[in-house]
Amino acid sequence: MNSEAWAQALTLQCSLTVDMPLPGFTVRDALELQKNAVVDSHWRVGTDVPLRVNGRLIACGEFEVVGNRLAVRVTELE
Repeated sequence: MNSEAWAQALTLQCSLTVDMPLPGFTVRDALELQKNAVVDSHWRVGTDVPLRVNGRLIACGEFEVVGNRLAVRVTELE
């Protein structure tokens, strides 16, 4: 692929998701979420979570706090 074609592809929008199982989490729980809510995930620190672009697994990462934001550090590319 030439550089011109790549330049066009770099601006395409995609959906990035981080999959995190929440055992026992219900639709009711989702509907009751408020701004700044904290959800207990029972996820162990350092455990990799899957990162998907448009539903396709592209990497794994782990949660990290950066300043006052929650981030995902990429630890492995698929």
